[in-house]
Amino acid sequence: MLTPVQDKDKAMPESYIDSKDSVNSAQIKWKDFFQDKNLAALIDTAIKNNFDLMITMQDIEIARNDVRLRKGMLFPIVNAVVGAGLEKVGHYTSQGAGDASADITPGQLVPEDLGNFYLGLNATWEVDIWKKLRNGKKAAFTRYLESIEGKNFVITNLISEISKSYYELLSLDSQLDIIKETIELQKNALEIVKVQKEASVVTELAVKKFEADVLNSQSMEFDVLQQIKENENKINLLLGRYPQAIVRDKSSFMTQLPQQIKSGIPSQLLANRPDIKQAKFELFATKCDVKSAQAEFFPSFSITGGVGFQAFKPSFLFMTPQSIMYNLAGNLVAPLINRSAIKAEFNKAKARQVEAMYNYQKTILNGYVEVSNQLSSINNLSQAFDIKSKQVDALTQSVDISNELFKYGKANYFEVLMTQRDALDAKLDLIKTKQEQFNAVTDIYQALGGGWR
Repeated sequence: MLTPVQDKDKAMPESYIDSKDSVNSAQIKWKDFFQDKNLAALIDTAIKNNFDLMITMQDIEIARNDVRLRKGMLFPIVNAVVGAGLEKVGHYTSQGAGDASADITPGQLVPEDLGNFYLGLNATWEVDIWKKLRNGKKAAFTRYLESIEGKNFVITNLISEISKSYYELLSLDSQLDIIKETIELQKNALEIVKVQKEASVVTELAVKKFEADVLNSQSMEFDVLQQIKENENKINLLLGRYPQAIVRDKSSFMTQLPQQIKSGIPSQLLANRPDIKQAKFELFATKCDVKSAQAEFFPSFSITGGVGFQAFKPSFLFMTPQSIMYNLAGNLVAPLINRSAIKAEFNKAKARQVEAMYNYQKTILNGYVEVSNQLSSINNLSQAFDIKSKQVDALTQSVDISNELFKYGKANYFEVLMTQRDALDAKLDLIKTKQEQFNAVTDIYQALGGGWR
């Protein structure tokens, strides 16, 4: 019944399936990892002003003071006491009968209304025989370290969220440029169709179809503008400031190359990921809680004592040695009737330890899976981007060819419209793939435990 739970660690794989690196990119500081100066400035501002991070800092302060509290419980509690009182006892009591026949000074009996004035020090100390208090202090200190890792975890999430929002903003800027270019092409095509309609080469149906495509693209433009505004506001909220323009280089997004990632080996996650270290600290803290709860079954030993001046009149208070008093007592207290309650508390502590152990194992497994997923994603997105780039090139040429053919009546308006739509969709899809590449690199940097240094 009193045996603490034993840990059951699962062996981690020696390497990732999609990577055999020994170097780990998580060791790179975030200022060196993110090369975009505008993004680095945003992250730096967020670390200083983000409200969630400031709230987490207060959690650390709470945990630090809990350690001080637990440490103070190991030492005697000493209080300075000043007291005054008045007492009258019955004559037909042992104390009353004794007072009635006793002289304070020759010829002066003890008064019936007897004062009691006290000035001194009282002390209480629980001797930590079974290390109950020391284990409580260890648990508090471990949770303080856990709160620091919690702050680091918040920082990694914050950096990841800002980075992905920033890359989405650049992606939307590029989408907006493509849509505007497409609108110009569609307007040019519309003018040609109008001329051909005047020449009775095409019908009014063709004109309306081209007009509808222009209007559809213009509608997309306003949708993207709204998304840009919302993303800017989201970033500003993370930075703890009111909405304002986000400074960024809109021209280089499609030509930028995502940072190269080195995954290292899985066991490095234990030292790099704040959430894994946080779960490990919580597991150790629950072990200390179990030991403290176990100590409740054993007798506790406490010492109490006091020393000071005591008299029934203030004028006698400092007349030594008659007014000096002291006391010293030791108490050994063992639980008898309430053992079932102590057992319930112990079993609850054991259950929390088991819960913390499973959470620790789950966090490790989750970290490994996240890295594995992102390694695969980076590889697949790279190949997808190359293929979609070729698709965009082919469709861009198709637009020019279809326009030329349409001018000379060798292609109908439906072929022109479909080619323009396909080209627009492919270009937008290529931009989103580029954004996903940057997001995947950001995600794996976080998954490896990078960002909090």
